[in-house]
Amino acid sequence: MTNPLKAPSVVEGMGRFERYLSLWVALAIVAGVLLGQFAPSIPENLSRFEYAQVSIPVALLIWAMIFPMMLQIDFTSVKGVRRQPKGLIITTTVNWLIKPFTMFAIAWFFFKVVFEPFLTAETANQYLAGAILLGAAPCTAMVFVWSYLTRGNAAYTLVQVAINDLIMLVAFAPIVVLLLGVSNIQVPWDTVLLSVVLYIVIPLAAAVLVRQAVIKARGNEWFKNVFMKRISRVTPVGLIATLVLLFAFQGDVIITKPLHIVLIAIPLIIQTFLIFFLAYGWAKKWKVPHDVAAPAGMIGASNFFELAVAVAIALFGLQSGAALATVVGVLVEVPLMLALVRIANKTRHHFPAESPGRDYSAAAETSYLRDK
Repeated sequence: MTNPLKAPSVVEGMGRFERYLSLWVALAIVAGVLLGQFAPSIPENLSRFEYAQVSIPVALLIWAMIFPMMLQIDFTSVKGVRRQPKGLIITTTVNWLIKPFTMFAIAWFFFKVVFEPFLTAETANQYLAGAILLGAAPCTAMVFVWSYLTRGNAAYTLVQVAINDLIMLVAFAPIVVLLLGVSNIQVPWDTVLLSVVLYIVIPLAAAVLVRQAVIKARGNEWFKNVFMKRISRVTPVGLIATLVLLFAFQGDVIITKPLHIVLIAIPLIIQTFLIFFLAYGWAKKWKVPHDVAAPAGMIGASNFFELAVAVAIALFGLQSGAALATVVGVLVEVPLMLALVRIANKTRHHFPAESPGRDYSAAAETSYLRDK
């Protein structure tokens, strides 16, 4: 008999794609490098299809990644904001008032000071820009996986993600422009706003309309158990195809400067652990129940890397160091988050009992994960 207090195992809680995401990214790196070296005409021809400095093929692939994730979000859950307000205060404060700035400070220190002997000034700026984009994009989709693995309160996680998405609509662009400006990386406002419209507003609005239409026509159960099961398969295809194309342009860096991957990963790893323990420790001090505290730590520690990759490509190009830095974020995220999941599960006894009224039967992420 299954113990209801025991957290799900990795095998039980994650789909095949999420479980081996780092492996898929590594294979995409190899495939992209080979494509760039032996068939360079393919990425070069694809790069010609641009409008307003936006690559049309890449935009389509990014939408394929983001749209199914946006469909999961039920914005009617925002009405539950009054439940466990402490958890929401921790999430929003850490995500938007702390995380972008600690990412900037840590990345600046490493890329500009510690790693100065290994990087040119321009390369350091590019990697810093990629780190800033990751820091300004808290997780919106994979947090469902991490919440499930820590037996997080499903309904409350949905509230946290919905609020996070709404804040992202208005906060992402100003934070990115501010921190890039502080870094002396000049990016025009219109380019950033175009990226926000393309990669947040349009897919989010489309997802809301499609979700409402499908549920109205076929019901909520059909939407979760049939429609989402089918459309969620699009995300891995879009992600891997984007990474292959990106590394087709980044192949020379991978071959000639593999050390750069390690240099990029170091500040990202430090930032991930810092943000998790900051939010998780704050929740413990406030006596927040573990099923709210664990997702509160996870949502800030992980990143909306699909958005970060998309904006890096739009702002700096497929061949940029900024794009490379965001992809390294994808590469290291899964093993890091699984380590944090284990930490959260082993420290459960330090927190108050589960929050009242939790309901897994209506959990969007539970049905999503089981369908994968």
